[in-house]
Amino acid sequence: MSQKETRENRDLCDDNCPANLDLETLREKALEVSGLSELFKVLGDETRAKILYLLSEQRLCVCDIAAVLELTLPAVSHHLRLLKAMRLVKSSREGKMVYYTLDDEHILNLIREAQAHFAEER
Repeated sequence: MSQKETRENRDLCDDNCPANLDLETLREKALEVSGLSELFKVLGDETRAKILYLLSEQRLCVCDIAAVLELTLPAVSHHLRLLKAMRLVKSSREGKMVYYTLDDEHILNLIREAQAHFAEER
């Protein structure tokens, strides 16, 4: 460990620190969540969260989503494009209509977990 690293660690721990860490293993573990921040950025938008929640209730077309959220069709289409790119929603065509649903059960689990966490009292 370099002198600089030793100095930085002393800012956080004293000489009695019991940690015996395998830093390389922990660094590899940290890489397992690479890319999650992009998913959470997409989920962090209030409008997209509302769209996902609505789609957890039933399949909807762009027009329905726009009417419920009082948004323009281009705005809803933009959000759906991002959600589709992140594999959060999927579409199916019936004639001229395109309907959107959640891509899979994982998305619904994310929504439910977030709701439960948000509803917790401190």
